[in-house]
Amino acid sequence: MEEGILAPVARLDRWLDAVLVVLLVTCSVRYLLRHDLDGTAVLVLAGATLLGAAYLTRRLVADRAVWPYAWITVVVVLWVVLTLVAPSFAWTAVPVAFAVLQVLPFPYAVAVVVVMTAVVSVAWSRITDDLDPTVLVGPVGIALVTVLSYRALEREARTRQALIDELTEAQADLAVAQHRSGALAERTRLSREIHDSVGQGLSSITLLLGAAEQDWERRPLVAREHVAAARTAAREGLDEVRRVVRDLAPADLADDTTGEALPAALERVAATAGTHGVDVQVRVHGDAVALDPAVAGALVRSARGALANVVEHAGATRAVVSLTYLPDEVLLDVRDDGRGFDPARPSRPGARGDRGRGLDGIRKRASDLGGTAVVESGPGEGTTVSVRFPVTPGVPRG
Repeated sequence: MEEGILAPVARLDRWLDAVLVVLLVTCSVRYLLRHDLDGTAVLVLAGATLLGAAYLTRRLVADRAVWPYAWITVVVVLWVVLTLVAPSFAWTAVPVAFAVLQVLPFPYAVAVVVVMTAVVSVAWSRITDDLDPTVLVGPVGIALVTVLSYRALEREARTRQALIDELTEAQADLAVAQHRSGALAERTRLSREIHDSVGQGLSSITLLLGAAEQDWERRPLVAREHVAAARTAAREGLDEVRRVVRDLAPADLADDTTGEALPAALERVAATAGTHGVDVQVRVHGDAVALDPAVAGALVRSARGALANVVEHAGATRAVVSLTYLPDEVLLDVRDDGRGFDPARPSRPGARGDRGRGLDGIRKRASDLGGTAVVESGPGEGTTVSVRFPVTPGVPRG
């Protein structure tokens, strides 16, 4: 139950114990050098021993309810009696006063230290012939200044600790906020990936099966081709689901060391889109280099999302996917000759809303990887989706 102003000081107890023992031994020697070994001397030595023993029991009562107050009372009373009988022991006031400052609250500690200082002055006045005012005023002044100085130190320490506690609490709140933000970002990322991979795949399957149903009676061979394409799209969609769950780029892109996998993946995406009546061409400019699998995967998903918009919303007959390797960046363009739209006009929920969401997903995916995505379009002018990423040619960043 230590709550005094010096209670937080580390390792002070051991030093106080050692100082008190040394002072008691020194004062006892000094007393014996000046007095005969009579009954009074025996009582004085016994009192010194009792004071030292009582002082050293501090750790036994430190954590027991009101016992510290009883302990400090016993120690102070023993010291007062010993000092009044043998003023040589006045020097032991220093460790005793520190113990008072450790245990008692500030107002009570000040009062006890002032009383102890007065006892020292009275004891020393008994062994001097003349009245010396400094013997009384000096110790009292020093005691007050010392106590007030430690009081200031205690307040500063508590203020610093309060700031540390507030900082720790703020850091904990920040960690919680970051965790929530990370969880939200991950949910957004997964939603985007599902929309641009699984969602677009399912839309493609739906369109193919719808076309097969229309041609089932009149053109069974064409209908079978639609069903076969839907089966292929379903298989690719299943693979994509697994990849999204594992949070990996497509396996062929992750293992690519030559740069050939990305154009091949774009060819497959174009072929899937071409099954819906849109003539899709893939053009590659520059020398292919191996890219960071995350960048390569983002380019494939961006192309898939852009072509899905072309098939479902643009009313286009032709689209061109251009992959351009530049010295310091890679550029993907998806251009169509469809009806176009106004990019500045927000999409209405339920009315071509998927297109707006898909384009937003392309922009966000590019931004997350340090790239940019731009959409250029106008009513009746077709649409161009451009995505670019900075790269280090020939050095995969994965």
